[in-house]
Amino acid sequence: MQLPGAPVPPAAPAAPAPAAPLPAPPAAMADKDEVRAALLVPLSGSYAAYGQAMSNAAQLALFEVGDQRLNLIPLDTRGTPEGAAAAARQAVAQGADIVLGPLFSPEVKAAAQVAREAAVPVLAFTTDRTAIGQGIYTLGFLPRSQVARVVAHARQQGKERFALLARSDEYGRTVADAFREAVAAQGGQVVKVEFYDPAADPTQTVKRFTESERRAAAHARDKTQPVQPPPFDAVMLPDEGTRLRSVASLVTYFEVDPGDVRFLGTMLWDDPRLAVEPSLQGGWYAAPPTAAHQEFESRYAAAFGPLPAKVGILASSAYDATALAAALSRQNLDFSTANITNPGGFAGVDGLFRLLPDGSNDRGLAVREVTRAGPREVGPAPTSFNPVGQ
Repeated sequence: MQLPGAPVPPAAPAAPAPAAPLPAPPAAMADKDEVRAALLVPLSGSYAAYGQAMSNAAQLALFEVGDQRLNLIPLDTRGTPEGAAAAARQAVAQGADIVLGPLFSPEVKAAAQVAREAAVPVLAFTTDRTAIGQGIYTLGFLPRSQVARVVAHARQQGKERFALLARSDEYGRTVADAFREAVAAQGGQVVKVEFYDPAADPTQTVKRFTESERRAAAHARDKTQPVQPPPFDAVMLPDEGTRLRSVASLVTYFEVDPGDVRFLGTMLWDDPRLAVEPSLQGGWYAAPPTAAHQEFESRYAAAFGPLPAKVGILASSAYDATALAAALSRQNLDFSTANITNPGGFAGVDGLFRLLPDGSNDRGLAVREVTRAGPREVGPAPTSFNPVGQ
């Protein structure tokens, strides 16, 4: 959705435009000659490549969709809590109206103390929910939206009985909470939830999870009958890399047919190496809509060169945060809770998103399917957040 009067090249995309009407412009913002957004990212240290890509993306947003009054102030967090706190103090001293970043949870927690004292809102990029709230928001891709989207797609395709096999760490348990909520909201049934130690051999856990011994015993008693199916028709495996491929392979080894039981994942599955894992073929996972993100990466590459591996989502989040600030500034809307948490959300290069009063977010995600030729989009991203919660 193009914002009126946006000073962008003809081929450039629109800003993340508010998807619903916003309140009347406050006089304080309308009277400002300059609106300052401080970008807190690691520009030195071990994660300097991440921070530089995010800074480049923010500059790209400023060029394509920025309000002429918006001044972007990049500040180096050095990738440490101490550096983030120092950068936040510098941002406040320079009169920042809003802070974009930091990236990592310890950085966000350190910067949050400074920002809250100065009543400056923060749009961070962390996925740690314990780091947000009370004026600290995140554009990070949280498990809740990912799980909700792929579960909704599975229900639309007729899946009813859901199981979860997750690693026994904070991420796995966060996904489990989101999984139970999503399945209930979609009218499905959670039939099994189990966890495995990510540092140990998962074989026995997977064997128990699939109920292979019980099913094999039933088959042994009457070999004229096929092996009974597992008690679920969809299973979520929220892991990544070699461990994901190992766990998925074990699930199929213990007589779970991916042709009958659909494997589900999170954005951790967005890995080209999964194309060669037979057990994951046909699996579904939630991810940003492909076309808009690819267009963003093409424009970024034209301006700065190709994005480093695994940095694309971070860079696009920095782009969207900057464009959100620009969209509000352009309309003379301040960075109040009411405006930042507009329930209609904003249209970004990674799809729709809206920030929530508790600091978390909802995202309108697509669904991708794992194939030997690479992931293909099988479920489109929503075009609005109506009804609420979809």
